[in-house]
Amino acid sequence: MTMSTSRPKTLRLETLWNPPADGKEFSYVLRLKNLGTEPLSNFSLCVSGPGRVDPAGRVEGATVSQRLSNFTEFQPPANFILGAGETWTISVYALSWQFRHWTDGATSGYLALADGSTIVLTIEPTRSSVSNAPLKRGAEIYPVPVNAPVQVSIIPWPNHVAVASRRPLPAGFAPQAQSAAGEAAARGFAALVEHLFAVEGIVRSEAEGAVPVALKDAAGLGPEAYRLSFEDETITIEASSQTGFLYGLVTLGQIWRGARLHPEVFQFPASGEIVDEPSMGWRGLHLDVARQFYGAAEVKKLLAVLAWNKLNRFHWHLSDDEAWRVEIDAYPDLTAVGAWRGHGLAVPPLLGSSPARTGGYYTKAAIREIVAHAKSFGVEIVPEIDVPGHCYAMLQAIPELRDPAEVGSYYSVQGFPDNCINPAREKTYEIIETILLELIELFPFKTIHLGADEVPLGAWSGSPEALERLRSVAGDEVADAHAKRLNVVTNTHGADDIHGSGAAILQAEFLNRVQRFLASKGCITGGWEEAAHGDVIDKSKSYLCSWRNVEVSAELAERGYEIVVCPGQVYYLDMALRPDWDEPGASWAGTSDAEKLYNFDPIGGWTASQKQKLLGIQACIWSEPMTDRAVFDRLVFPRLSALAETGWTKPSSKSWERFRALAGLMPLLYGLQQS
Repeated sequence: MTMSTSRPKTLRLETLWNPPADGKEFSYVLRLKNLGTEPLSNFSLCVSGPGRVDPAGRVEGATVSQRLSNFTEFQPPANFILGAGETWTISVYALSWQFRHWTDGATSGYLALADGSTIVLTIEPTRSSVSNAPLKRGAEIYPVPVNAPVQVSIIPWPNHVAVASRRPLPAGFAPQAQSAAGEAAARGFAALVEHLFAVEGIVRSEAEGAVPVALKDAAGLGPEAYRLSFEDETITIEASSQTGFLYGLVTLGQIWRGARLHPEVFQFPASGEIVDEPSMGWRGLHLDVARQFYGAAEVKKLLAVLAWNKLNRFHWHLSDDEAWRVEIDAYPDLTAVGAWRGHGLAVPPLLGSSPARTGGYYTKAAIREIVAHAKSFGVEIVPEIDVPGHCYAMLQAIPELRDPAEVGSYYSVQGFPDNCINPAREKTYEIIETILLELIELFPFKTIHLGADEVPLGAWSGSPEALERLRSVAGDEVADAHAKRLNVVTNTHGADDIHGSGAAILQAEFLNRVQRFLASKGCITGGWEEAAHGDVIDKSKSYLCSWRNVEVSAELAERGYEIVVCPGQVYYLDMALRPDWDEPGASWAGTSDAEKLYNFDPIGGWTASQKQKLLGIQACIWSEPMTDRAVFDRLVFPRLSALAETGWTKPSSKSWERFRALAGLMPLLYGLQQS
């Protein structure tokens, strides 16, 4: 373990982005300032953040001695001494992409000393030479207007609302169930409001003035449907399932909070009814916990936020190049090695992590608790381990997943070398099947997502085992062509399109076998859209998350795949709200504010037969820019609620004006608002 110290008052790192202008090329400038009284020597500078320095490009003032994706180590010139009061300036003219937002630059920095110790640096957010605007953090809150277009506050808006008049606001509610499903819903709702609004006392006893709410079983209602009735001082919720009762209670809680917080705008009804059910079955959120780690408490509260938005799927992205986050008994090194980053470790500091050992993973006990917690909120959890690509951390922990005779290197679009487990090795299937058996036991929804995205075009091109397998299934010409991709950097302008390539054929071999194994255990297999290469997976026992655009989604639906629509241009919540420098996030797929997301039609242009293959929609949180949790709140809210209404409310009943008037009442995860 390395020693780490901090000199916040004596050493400071400033970074500046100079966009190309007036015929000059762009530059990313790093300035290390020695504000102390002692000179500094025999050190290197290590930085990480979403932006990636291209090691093949031009760097002035330093040399790149180590680079892994977004981690870069800069060496000063020979015999360099940074004197008291002096500044070391590094100018970088080679990046994987030009910076667009303040979160693109370095979000952590430290010095590595010759004795193995480190010095953590004070680092300011990257500034742009063409923008002095204050940097934005925290959620953008839409104020509740004096005159709202509706009298009750509900998101997502129900199918049928016919309520009238006003009654005094109840102190709270005491649900009274007639069945096990109703009792479970009442317990889940009590836990939900305790998570989100503990001091408000939405659920309380009749001794504290609560109004009883009758939960009555009603045949003929759909699995997530409910009927909420207000009549003669009584409140009744009818449903046929635990989730239906829960959603009726959520609607009641939302109406109550609106009338309580804004009594001049909203009312608590004295009569009438709300009859409701969702328009889509899959209303999901994906969370990447590999790039940034989120503790169990954060995940539990996020699940509560999902339930308050009537979202019912949580896609849990548990592994990627940067980390492995789930305990596997058969392979303890997956977490002992793959869950941690730090200076001198198998995985260096990435994406703003510090030189000290940082990270974490979910124990099996924690996962069981989270799964049960989600179930009580009407949320099913889909775990993802991303294979065969995006496996750098996994390979550090289990090197047997690589052909020992493999030579040369290939690189992923994120700059990770040799990050794909080998589909030609029998050992690979032994390991993967063992891991999957442990996952199946943890996740009773029995839907396992395998990733299958962004395999580099040159993957396995230096593996004798893979080339032999490719030769046997596709012939000499394909195998020989694939071997020529060794040591060739292919993805210089985005993720490789591997359609029809040797890499695609080998991935299809892998997915075919693993999907059949999952099916034999009664599981549905999920994949990103690249899992369709070769059309080898059983379409009746799988589904795809389509992320490029709605045209690709429609084309895959036409080919018979069940589709969850999540195009990056609108449903990727790491994309910035706007193109401005002062906004956090990324924008490689575009930018999308809440209004654009709300008005987006996820099945625009689809035919009737294609719509038969629609499972639903999903927002995706990729965590690269979210070291700062105030950035999380800004990027996720209220866009998450906008997606929820698209998944629940009939298109003909949607209204941006109404949504905007109500969105400010919805909960945030961290409660961090734009100041």
